[in-house]
Amino acid sequence: MPGGRGDASIVRRRSASVGPVSVERNIQRDEDQGEDGDEEFRDEGVPFYINRGGLPVDEATWDRMWKHVAKIHPEGEKMVQRIRGMPYLPKVPMPCVPTFQLSTLVPDRLEAIQRYTRELQYNHTGTQFFEIKKNRPLTGLMDLAREMIRESLPIKCLEAVILGIYLTNNMPGVERFPISFKTEFSGNYFRHIVLGIHYSGRFGTLGMSRREDLMFKPPVCRTLIDLISEFESSYRKCWHTLKKVKIGQYVSHDPHSVEQIEWKHSVLDIEKLSREELRKELERHTRDMRLKVMKGTTAPSSPTRDRKKDSSSPHRSQSSPHRRNGHSERRSSGEKKTTEQKNLNDVGYQIRV
Repeated sequence: MPGGRGDASIVRRRSASVGPVSVERNIQRDEDQGEDGDEEFRDEGVPFYINRGGLPVDEATWDRMWKHVAKIHPEGEKMVQRIRGMPYLPKVPMPCVPTFQLSTLVPDRLEAIQRYTRELQYNHTGTQFFEIKKNRPLTGLMDLAREMIRESLPIKCLEAVILGIYLTNNMPGVERFPISFKTEFSGNYFRHIVLGIHYSGRFGTLGMSRREDLMFKPPVCRTLIDLISEFESSYRKCWHTLKKVKIGQYVSHDPHSVEQIEWKHSVLDIEKLSREELRKELERHTRDMRLKVMKGTTAPSSPTRDRKKDSSSPHRSQSSPHRRNGHSERRSSGEKKTTEQKNLNDVGYQIRV
């Protein structure tokens, strides 16, 4: 999460309101946020909470958030009392979900989706409003994306990935896949995630970040290594060193799919790979994604292939559909297979960009 404090005006919704807040760092787990309990995540003394009670925010979560705000805001309790003591707060306009005509070009659609994501604003409150469980089926995550649109609350990078998938579902020819980054700055590790976009042979991204150049990349990169190099350069401007990149598989366009998103098909250790090895690994990943699309288009094969053998039997039972394994084998690079299990650094607390 490189960068300084940004504009953090927050939307007043449903049962309460949130004032302008900024924090130095936001932390959450690298893995699923689905553990039970309401513990406080910490790193370098900076806490980060997740709203597990849904919306409207329950009283306990609401009070906890304001106590957290009072601790991290420069004005402390005075700011909290000033905002909570107001008889009324000005209404914050809700962003309009972009709609497109058939003639609207895909790059223009992607830019409109990114503008909408920016208008929701980055969440600086220290409490993530929507709980994202990475192991949920896609249909459940799409329900959550609809809730994000309905509530129009500020979001973080992982929420922006889910929202980006939902808003691009009806764009044929646009393939989406998650890209996660692990960087190091001053002895601390930071993590960020964006939604990779592949369209017309070019790569780009959608996302949310405090840094303008760590979220949206127009689909102009010819190869994945060009896209990763773009992010590496952006991180370098923030004095961050890119350590690892994790790339998932293409996400289904079916909003009712019960498949899970494959978040980490390839795990690339940037420090251990030469530039040529990294290029080959990213090319291999691109072929794997292309193969998945080809399998997806050829999967619903015709069930009438064997009917000629017994055309006189009108009551033949149809063969059961081919069942595919939902989890393709993960592949790591720059590490031995015996060290496939994640280190504590990978599974530990997460610092979001």
